[in-house]
Order: sequence, then C-alpha cells, then structure tokens
Amino acid sequence: MAGGLVPRTEEEMRRLIRNLIRELAPAPDAIAGENSRLVEDLGYHSLALLELAFTLEDEFGLEPIDQETAKTIVTARDIEEYVMQRVLPAQAMGQPTQ
Repeated sequence: MAGGLVPRTEEEMRRLIRNLIRELAPAPDAIAGENSRLVEDLGYHSLALLELAFTLEDEFGLEPIDQETAKTIVTARDIEEYVMQRVLPAQAMGQPTQ
C-alpha cells in the first residue's frame, strides 16, 4: 500500500479508538466503558476534548469536527461511532486509513 499505510480491520480501529479515549482521559482511574460519559465519568474538559479530537483526526485522517456535531458527542461510544462512520466509507472506496 502507498506510503506504508497498513489497512486496519474494523475491530482494530474500534480498539484503537477506545485505547486513545482511555489514555487521554484526565481521570486516570476512571474505567472507560462504551457508555462512559466523557465529561462526567472520564473527567474530560475542553482542552482534553480538543486533544482527543486532534489525536483522532491525525490517527484516522479525519476532517476537523464541526461545533454542532461536537455538541452531540457525549459518550465514548459516540466518539467510536463518529469515527467509524467516517472511516469505513473511506475504506470501502479504497482510501487507506493511517
């Protein structure tokens, strides 16, 4: 594949997303489940949310998230679904993920 990019399976991508959410969570002792709320359960604040967004954009080649969409993302599951909805169609069209 061009640029040395390795295609990932859907499960690998989901696992990576969950790991990034857990690693970047300001509350290191929080248990990050798919229904964990970013702010209330995992301790995310505005700066930490920006860091997570930038990390996901870089990791998966995503466009920056718009403010209205960002307001609808409340849980770890919301993030996972947001990323997958953008990455899976790109893969189906033959565009590699990073």
